[in-house]
Amino acid sequence: MSFQRAARAAFAARSRACWMLVPITFVLAGLSVSCGNSSHSSSASHNAYVTLLQKGSVALLHVNDSTGAVSLGAQTPSVLGTTPEGIALAPDKKFLYVGNSDQAAHSISIFNVAGDGTLTQKGTATDIGASPRALAIDASGKYLLVTTSFVGTNLLVFSLDSSTGALAPLNSYVANSSPDYITITPSSNYVYVSNSDENLITAFSLDSATGNLSPIPGSPFPAGGGIAGTATDPNGRYLYAANHADNTVSAYAIDTTVNPGALNPISGSPYLLGTGTGPRAVATDTTGAFLYVANQGANNVLAFTIASGTGQLGQINSGTGFTAGTAPVSILAEPAGKFLYVLNQGSTNVSGYSYDPSTGKLTAITGSPFSIGSAPAAMTIAH
Repeated sequence: MSFQRAARAAFAARSRACWMLVPITFVLAGLSVSCGNSSHSSSASHNAYVTLLQKGSVALLHVNDSTGAVSLGAQTPSVLGTTPEGIALAPDKKFLYVGNSDQAAHSISIFNVAGDGTLTQKGTATDIGASPRALAIDASGKYLLVTTSFVGTNLLVFSLDSSTGALAPLNSYVANSSPDYITITPSSNYVYVSNSDENLITAFSLDSATGNLSPIPGSPFPAGGGIAGTATDPNGRYLYAANHADNTVSAYAIDTTVNPGALNPISGSPYLLGTGTGPRAVATDTTGAFLYVANQGANNVLAFTIASGTGQLGQINSGTGFTAGTAPVSILAEPAGKFLYVLNQGSTNVSGYSYDPSTGKLTAITGSPFSIGSAPAAMTIAH
């Protein structure tokens, strides 16, 4: 793995605050974790995984199909000095990948997911030579993309063995300074990486046959101050970005003709959210009708309509936020299209909401927020 050795030589150690986390992916399968017993309602449910920064473990959550209520299941054994953050579940739900961002670990753990959902770690973690930040798998399940704290080649691409889950390095790329969140369009044509230190979005096209990335002409594209989480709509027409320092959300149309994959600012962008909101993450619902923004500074969620023809945003609830826990840092829509979940790092819990498919308004699920006992970083959900 020569590119790892070269990058390790250039790697500059860098500490990161506890709130730094990776984007949440949403794919989940029913499972229980091998390290303990779990109990859940007799009602039908599906499951989720969440990485726990301070515990050094991955927790299982049971998500009730009917009510959306969340209950805490078993956790993998705590491994100090790992700081698990990024998480990605293979589309076939056989393997789970977790990035261990601690500088003493700088590795990726691979877990087998058995038919009954049991998690078993495969051997020792794969050392990648620097702290992984975000993990994302393309729709085909063939490639794992990882942003790292390398200096220089800081976006890694691995091929995934569908039968064993093993990682094989394909290539490494320069994704500008401080790459963090990764968004892959639903068609897997394009990859977008947020650069918080430079207020940029680095864009690539993805070759589905080889896993090779090619910079999109014009990349990197300007973003707002302290850009953090990004998300596309389900059809891959628009990209939205939370600008933490600017208290704004940027909206872009993804070019499909003149310069495919290029980002063109949408009229009205960036959208002001209010002083001190500190947006950290964004997510669209499964139909692409609504955008939700998790505001770390204001401890709430703001909701917007998405105009189908333009991607422009319109305030829901007159711009009044829906209450979340303390320091919400991640947000994701449940794949069945009923519920929305927010990870609250400060209050160590998960807020759950149902949303009105006509208006986009949120209603707290009974029992929300749901305690998970430790600071969450990222979550993945699937049916």
